[in-house]
Amino acid sequence: MEVSHQILGHCFVDKSLLEQALTHRSAGRRNNERLEFLGDALLNLIVAEYVYEQYPRASEGDMTRARASLVNGSTLAELAREAQIGDHLVLGPGELKTGGFRRDSILADTFEALVAAIYLDVGWERCRTLVRQVFAERVMAVDGKVSKDSKTLLQELLQANALPLPVYELLGTRGDDHDKEFDVICQIESLELSRSGSGSSRRAAEQAAAEGLLDQARASIAAQKKNRKS
Repeated sequence: MEVSHQILGHCFVDKSLLEQALTHRSAGRRNNERLEFLGDALLNLIVAEYVYEQYPRASEGDMTRARASLVNGSTLAELAREAQIGDHLVLGPGELKTGGFRRDSILADTFEALVAAIYLDVGWERCRTLVRQVFAERVMAVDGKVSKDSKTLLQELLQANALPLPVYELLGTRGDDHDKEFDVICQIESLELSRSGSGSSRRAAEQAAAEGLLDQARASIAAQKKNRKS
């Protein structure tokens, strides 16, 4: 096969794995269907782990949406095009005539197959590192799919309205060391608002307090703006 042994930033030790990953079932020989299956599972795990680490306050639903926006046919096809994978595909005569090397579904499937081939070629750590490198920019840019935490939203709301930032104060702790509960109060002096919150850590308690204040702060700011107009 006339193809470089390096693709997606990986130089294959076992060249037959690369050839199989690039061979579509229409070619009627040892093809990449089984590798697609394995690659799909690997991508979902590696990207899920990456999103989990990058967005520590995201909910399960947020992380699910983020992963779905990253591991889907369109995104994988884009990545395949960026790596010029279509130039190296092995297709049957029918797919060649109809431009199969440009088709999203074929490109996405081949990308999955290549991830699996890399895993089989050099193991988990190298495969994981490479996939994270390939997805890094997209994972960093996906925060629109991941909700911001309450403290951040409250801070941004106050900054947008030229108001001082909230003040958090630890009121105390309760319970044994292995099962401690923290009590915190969040105060917005400029709006004369305060709210307490509790959690298994000081950070969690601050988030709970901020969440409780967020709607009140929005309502108070909206009322102030209305009064200034009238």
